[in-house]
Amino acid sequence: MDKGLIQIYCGNGKGKTTAAIGQGIRAVGQGLKVIMIQFLKSTSTGEVIALKQLEPHFKVFCFEKERDFFWNLKEDQKKELQNEIYNGMNFAKKVLDVRECDILILDEILGVLENQLVDEEEILTLIEHKPEDMELILTGRTITSCIAEKSHYISTIECTKHPFEQGIEARKGIEY
Repeated sequence: MDKGLIQIYCGNGKGKTTAAIGQGIRAVGQGLKVIMIQFLKSTSTGEVIALKQLEPHFKVFCFEKERDFFWNLKEDQKKELQNEIYNGMNFAKKVLDVRECDILILDEILGVLENQLVDEEEILTLIEHKPEDMELILTGRTITSCIAEKSHYISTIECTKHPFEQGIEARKGIEY
């Protein structure tokens, strides 16, 4: 049985989402299905527009309405954003429960945690409910030690942890 791993793309540099999407595109090329849920991103990017051409094999979902950067929001706007994020979290739970894809990307989920819009335990619960054969990719600037411990691959500017070190071989369509 193939084992789906937990990958993290974190750090202050740009390219975390692009790296996650790149993994998804590789997987689509091998016949796998990808779902990406974006958090803290309410405007469409060139990547997301281009991914529409890969539907239904690669689907992107965003549950937030367009608004300013988090640090510019008033308290009532932050509360509204938090409710939208919970909609995205509930959708992620459903995707995991029904095994709707081979790879689930939770883009900027670590930023949601960093901004205290969800508790770490909620993200750890998602990780624990990941089916054995599903790949889970998380992105964001900072990673907690508990989430890092649960992961198989962490990449910032340079690779800081690799599945080969754990004796795990790459599965078809996914490169580590």
